[in-house]
Amino acid sequence: MEGVSDNVHGVILAISSSIFIGSSFVIKKQGLKKAGANGKRAGSGGHSYLLEPCWWAGMLSMIVGEGANFAAYAYAPAVLVTPLGALSMIVSAVLAHFILKERLHMFGIVGCLLCVVGSVTIVLHAPLEKNIHSVKDVWYLATEPGFLAYTFTVLVLILILIVRYVPCFGQSHLVVYIGICSLAGSLTVMGVKAIGIAIKLTIGGQNQFKYFETWVFIVLVLIFCLLQLNYLNKALDTFNTAVVSPIYYVMFTTLTILASMIMFKDYVHQNTTQIITELCGFITILCGTFLLHKTKDMGNNPSIPLPVIVPTIDMDYKQESETAKVTVEV
Repeated sequence: MEGVSDNVHGVILAISSSIFIGSSFVIKKQGLKKAGANGKRAGSGGHSYLLEPCWWAGMLSMIVGEGANFAAYAYAPAVLVTPLGALSMIVSAVLAHFILKERLHMFGIVGCLLCVVGSVTIVLHAPLEKNIHSVKDVWYLATEPGFLAYTFTVLVLILILIVRYVPCFGQSHLVVYIGICSLAGSLTVMGVKAIGIAIKLTIGGQNQFKYFETWVFIVLVLIFCLLQLNYLNKALDTFNTAVVSPIYYVMFTTLTILASMIMFKDYVHQNTTQIITELCGFITILCGTFLLHKTKDMGNNPSIPLPVIVPTIDMDYKQESETAKVTVEV
């Protein structure tokens, strides 16, 4: 009975987390819109939103949501808590529909459902993590060649996106801003996991803050969090909230699972069925992301016609048919 009670607590906390996080997207964008009306927009490099109470209310909502999500993992397994994070997309889309008047096209809803199905499929078949007994264990895993290569690749991609693509395509391509947030987020989660382990072990009587590795993780998490916050604000200020939320969820979840698999190497214990299922889930996510991205403006522009495929008729065949028709009539 105790295990069932813990799961109930975990589900309640996870649902509460999704409500707070989903609401934060809309509340923060409302603050960004107010700040943009009185000063330079965040999408153009402005930071006037820092003086807007509504934006800070959104930040508070996100912090409460992240706290509830962290607590949920203490009660229920990740396989139960993580898929419930998709509820934040539904909350965000519904609130954006009524508060921000951002319409989500029917194809966008289908794309959102595909993203949720694909993400849940990956999460439900993701490998279990190793038991970590010290921050030094995490540091050892983080400094192995495989994860170092992943970290280097992520940092190079972030640098390329910021230097090359943000100035040219940031205002027109959502993937640029969200890509930076998601790439940095995958490393942030690994650092947060290390800090969480340090806090848990310290509370249990094994002080982990005496090790320099713990403080390195803290500094890195702070840097990546600020980076994510900056470009997430730009994305929210520039694009439709109902599209930002699901695409961010999909990319962030996918890259985080990938980073976790590389760092903890739990995929070696998976069978072929699990690996194939995860691959199918990833393909489903790609389809949903493509559909969402292609229909992001249809909800606010109902006059945009849907593409219609018109069959072509061979002119020679048409002429012969008309000649035959005339002959028959004669």
